[in-house]
Amino acid sequence: MKTTVLLTGAHGQLGWELQRSCPAKIELHAHDADTLDITDAQSVHDAVQALKPDWIINAAAYTAVDKAESEPTLAYAVNRDGAHHLAAAARAGGARMVQVSTDFIFDGEQGHPYRPNDAPNPLSVYGASKLAGEIAVHETLGDHALILRTAWVYSRHGHNFVKTMLRLMSERENLSIVADQVGSPTWAHGLAHAIWQATAIKLHGTHHWTDAGVASWYDFAQAIHDEARTLGLLTRDCALRPIATTDYPTPARRPGFSLLDKASSWQALNISQPAHWRAQLRAMLIELGTPK
Repeated sequence: MKTTVLLTGAHGQLGWELQRSCPAKIELHAHDADTLDITDAQSVHDAVQALKPDWIINAAAYTAVDKAESEPTLAYAVNRDGAHHLAAAARAGGARMVQVSTDFIFDGEQGHPYRPNDAPNPLSVYGASKLAGEIAVHETLGDHALILRTAWVYSRHGHNFVKTMLRLMSERENLSIVADQVGSPTWAHGLAHAIWQATAIKLHGTHHWTDAGVASWYDFAQAIHDEARTLGLLTRDCALRPIATTDYPTPARRPGFSLLDKASSWQALNISQPAHWRAQLRAMLIELGTPK
């Protein structure tokens, strides 16, 4: 028998990747904000009761980190209240749930990778609203919920750092990139596969998932440039200059060190050789340059 899954955030990067990597044994019902408003508790309840899914995957989120500082009500409505509505509907219908969260729940002051049980301390409205969503899901569903934190997500689909860098590098002769914020880039395609594996084994609790390795935004941008030049996606060089966070002020504060410890998820999913972020970046760029 097929497993029925209700997916939110269908038009986002992760939602798109989850749809194209969906296993044959999954009956997937994908929704975006136009077909299911997760901030409306009654709409969520009705949709879940009608479908009776085995799993709900919440890939919907308010992700405009800087804009959230001036729109906290909307950020919390989506990231906290929407997550809670889905969890409450899942509990009423006997479903399990995957809640996708973020490294931005941490403050970046720790000198080693953040473990799932390390104390959160978000610096921004976005991070605080995502943490509130985690808490709501955990309190509502307990062991029937998987909270999966990730970071620096990009895809062939949608808007992201990789595609922005490619555009700017093709337009400008030089760029200044923040070099003192450190984390791990994550191809949404790999994240989607991890989520499907996690649902197959009914993984629960709080876990982390990114690609392997470490980078600053400057390192990431330089890799994008070099790989794109090798693949012919850029026709000329663009000089990159590393700068400090203080040289590029933004409305939202970001953690300076948000490396996530993935040991628990890698062990649970039996992954002995996780893909490095550079290899994943290359694979995505090859895909991006391949005619559709």
